[in-house]
Amino acid sequence: MSHLDWNREGLIWPHRDASSFIEIGGVRWHVQRMGAKVDGRAPLLLLHGTGASVHSWRDLMPLLAQTHEVIAVDLPRHAFTTGHSAYAMSLPAMAGEIAALMKHLGVTPAAIIGHSAGAALALQLGLAHGHTGPVVGLSSALRPFPGPFAQIFPAVAKALFINPLVPRIFTGSIDLVGGAGRFLWRSTHSRIDDAAIACYAALLKHSGHAGGALAMMANWDLPALRERMGDAANPVLMIHGGNDPAIPPGWAREAQGWLPDAQLEILAGLGHLAHEEAPEKVAALIAAFLAERI
Repeated sequence: MSHLDWNREGLIWPHRDASSFIEIGGVRWHVQRMGAKVDGRAPLLLLHGTGASVHSWRDLMPLLAQTHEVIAVDLPRHAFTTGHSAYAMSLPAMAGEIAALMKHLGVTPAAIIGHSAGAALALQLGLAHGHTGPVVGLSSALRPFPGPFAQIFPAVAKALFINPLVPRIFTGSIDLVGGAGRFLWRSTHSRIDDAAIACYAALLKHSGHAGGALAMMANWDLPALRERMGDAANPVLMIHGGNDPAIPPGWAREAQGWLPDAQLEILAGLGHLAHEEAPEKVAALIAAFLAERI
């Protein structure tokens, strides 16, 4: 599949001056870095969710960068990161790829902040790759689908993924359901500005990116992560939108109970993209949590 073009679709991406491209063994990572090292602190690592990109951190990242160096990456086969195998998109494999990138950069993150599926990746990095620092999960996608859906959903996603026409059909149908803005509202119940919607529209309408998101969903195994959550040594802050339709707050409360050291903040009136709707509020919660731990 084709890839997004940094000099075409990427012209509207926030913080272009913070972007760089890292080549590692045939893989080309899109990375954004901002902020300066303060008192020798290690950087914060930001991991977006399925189907998104570094643009989702456009307002939160500069706030965090006032006190920390911050690194955000486009996940494998998402947005402007290219070269990963479509069959290397499982949770353990993706965490391994991110760990290898951090090693290449010479970075040991002080804390990892993940949105949605990015929170699961953050915990996997702790369980399998030695990250012992704090984890912040924004609208954390940690709970497996209930009952038989835990097996059915990945199977359906895999069946769709192996059909090369599906990503093109999906991207071509966005306008039929009212465009990117309406699609995002229905799926997230978050209100974001037009510039952010334009970035999501570029992603949603691109078959290569859609294929990457499908590959991630087809290979995701939250039941295996669930079995190991009790071993997580990381202090965890979960921040969740009270109106999140994708991951109901009740699911977040349940997942909190599976972790040995976790606290949960519910933000009333916000949706699945709460960190994009209220970045100042989210940044303040993160700052207070990290101030006691790093």
